[in-house]
Parts: sequence; C-alpha cells; structure tokens
Amino acid sequence: MPELPHPVIGNWYRQENGELFEVVALDADDATVEIQYFDGTIEELDVETWEQMGLEEAEPPEDWSGSVDVDDDEIEELQDKPEEEFSDPLEYLDRQG
Repeated sequence: MPELPHPVIGNWYRQENGELFEVVALDADDATVEIQYFDGTIEELDVETWEQMGLEEAEPPEDWSGSVDVDDDEIEELQDKPEEEFSDPLEYLDRQG
C-alpha cells in the first residue's frame, strides 16, 4: 500500500474520484486540515478523514479561474487600464492638481 501524502499548506491533492483540492490551513491543536476545492468550496477535515480519502499529490490546475466567478470576456475588462494615456508623466501630475 502506498504511503499517504501528508497535508502541506499550498500543495494540491487529487481524490480517488479525480476531484482536485488545495490544503489552505492546518490546525495541530484540533487535528484538522482545511481544504479548498477548485470551485472555491472550503471544507474542514479531521485527520482520520484525511487518512481515509485515498489521496495522491497533484499538480495545481493550469486554469486558475476555477474559484473565481469571472467569464473569459470579463477578464480583459478587469485588468488595470489607465483612464487616459499620457506620454509625459509630468502632464499626468499637472492634471491631478
């Protein structure tokens, strides 16, 4: 039987059903592991549940937008864009006054 991976904050894991999640917090006092699924759902597990999940370490998903409720069309709109274009930084400062 393969050795179970230890929970490490920031590492990604795959369940037997293929579902991916990231460990986001550990609480040694309560013996719990807090995980966040790709869709943003957060769940707290006790250590016994962790050990029974049949996990394997996994690479983080390439598509970072799983837990972000943003359509592809909206991504460009959300990027920082200057309201006006200035070729001279001093001109920009003059207009701020």
